[in-house]
Amino acid sequence: MSSSVQRFDEKARRKFSRYGQTVVHRGELLRHPIYTRVLHWTVAISFVLSLLSGFAIYSPWLYRWITPIFGGGSMTRFLHPWFGLVFNIAFLFQFLNWFVPMHWTKVDKHWLKQARDYFTNKESLAPRDTGFFNGGQKLYFWAIVFCAIVFLVTGLLLWFDHVVPRWIVAISYVLHDIAAVIMLLSFIAHIYETTAAQPGTFSAMVDGTVSEEWAWTHHPAWYSEVTGVDAREAYERARDRQLKRSQAIEEWEKKERTGETTKPGGGSANYD
Repeated sequence: MSSSVQRFDEKARRKFSRYGQTVVHRGELLRHPIYTRVLHWTVAISFVLSLLSGFAIYSPWLYRWITPIFGGGSMTRFLHPWFGLVFNIAFLFQFLNWFVPMHWTKVDKHWLKQARDYFTNKESLAPRDTGFFNGGQKLYFWAIVFCAIVFLVTGLLLWFDHVVPRWIVAISYVLHDIAAVIMLLSFIAHIYETTAAQPGTFSAMVDGTVSEEWAWTHHPAWYSEVTGVDAREAYERARDRQLKRSQAIEEWEKKERTGETTKPGGGSANYD
């Protein structure tokens, strides 16, 4: 199955690459091609629309300010299952796109054991063997897979509730809401991690690239695989350059305070 999924994914990527190119500047690495970014934003937007319209249906009194966005209560109820259908179709393609790299491995278990130190900044870099996706991203992905299946099955039962026994409809409502809560909490955590927690991650889904510093910090094994350079060595070199730069600035500021800086043409810069 993995080989057939990879062939399908490569074919889709090639087709989408005809409609645009991702510009990679010096000091950057290609993270997500156009095909992946289109799928990601289609899934994200359709989920948000499903979530908002679902809130309005779940509690019309509390979320009555939402229904005018979709053209009223009746139109909101009409659009909600269609938003959900778009979400499931788009995520199906995203699932095929990421099925292979999202396989769970021993590396991911190792990442989870060290995740606390990584997230609390006790460790500057992610574990050395962290590849294209880390354990946290994989858990989020498989949580979406679970919720998407629940959404699809229960959503169809609720959509055609006139031909389904009432007890099945009642259970479907509960499962649908539970999946929505799981997705909402995961979505909030995802937004936090890709913005405040790890600056530079969000841009990967906008222009498709990340800085080399971001790559060796958060995904060392992937950085080494792409560049052929050990991530720890790259980090040490960057740290040394930053240290030398800071020392040079401190020395210059010290000389400036003591009046020992030199003019371009020679001589002292002490004008007192």
